[in-house]
Amino acid sequence: MSIALLSNRSPSTFFKRPLLTAMTTVLVASISVAGCSSPESTDSEPTDTTTENQTADNSAASTITVDTVKGDVELAVNPSPIVVYDMTLMQDLAALDVAIDGAPATTPLDNLQAKNQPAPAGVGTVFEPDLEALNAMQPKAILVGSRMAEKYDELSSIAPTLDMSIDTANIYESSKHRLADLGALFGKSEQAVKLQQDIDGLIEETKAVTKDSGTGLVVMVNGNKMSVYGAESRYGFIHNVVNVPIADDQIKEGRHGQPISFEYLQKTNPDWLFVVDRSAAIGEDSVGAKAVLDNPLVAQTTAWKKDQVVYLSPDSYLAFGGYYQWMQDLTTIKDAFTNAK
Repeated sequence: MSIALLSNRSPSTFFKRPLLTAMTTVLVASISVAGCSSPESTDSEPTDTTTENQTADNSAASTITVDTVKGDVELAVNPSPIVVYDMTLMQDLAALDVAIDGAPATTPLDNLQAKNQPAPAGVGTVFEPDLEALNAMQPKAILVGSRMAEKYDELSSIAPTLDMSIDTANIYESSKHRLADLGALFGKSEQAVKLQQDIDGLIEETKAVTKDSGTGLVVMVNGNKMSVYGAESRYGFIHNVVNVPIADDQIKEGRHGQPISFEYLQKTNPDWLFVVDRSAAIGEDSVGAKAVLDNPLVAQTTAWKKDQVVYLSPDSYLAFGGYYQWMQDLTTIKDAFTNAK
């Protein structure tokens, strides 16, 4: 028997190959694995998200090989217990209704946990693991993203660790593949397909109203500081997915954006401003983005004059590429353009 859970992977993402599964039994010496079959193949889907797949005679378990940022990681389907340190991954798992056993002790978002599941045990922060808590839990898998990626080697000494960081330069394809990967890993491929259809449908609806509606800029406000983000940043989906032309195509890419001034906004004069309030997202007591942007120079921009300032969700900073981030921000953008004067 051969099963492939994913196909047609884009080489531009971190995840270079489809996930492959191979059913092994005590009666079979070897099985070849082939690609291009449906991600909804019922042969590979478990009926219990907390236990390994079993064959009809309960003689074998399903395993899966995940091609991650750090290379192939092989583990059982539905590893349990699991620890997740990345809020983007937590969003997708919540949407897939997969329970998490361990997670950062404090997270500012309320959409990171599957419904009707017990709260996960605290195992550190999104930047620093609690090694004592991890060793006590003995997880079967640890999932990390960009913020915890530097701790990969340390975590790998405790349990199989999957670095599933998003490729910010190609966030749509990367997040799409990652959602499919999680669906396959936890026996939720059909559900993952449906979630992706939600995102894709909303993208098409949003593109229909952004067409020919002017240029835009993504600005992050952090206290009294501002930075702008380009088309290859984590916010590039606004320009290359929902097709709002960028008002400045010379922006220098960087993790924290390009620092700007009020004069820059006046000179660039975008038709639309997309604003990320970082301080509010992480719960800092600071001057809000709306107050910072309420400036005589910003007031001269078309975006401000026409009330075309769109405030993105905290998820866009904390869980970019997650299912709920896509749904929230696409809805916000679509509604803003639909109601534009």
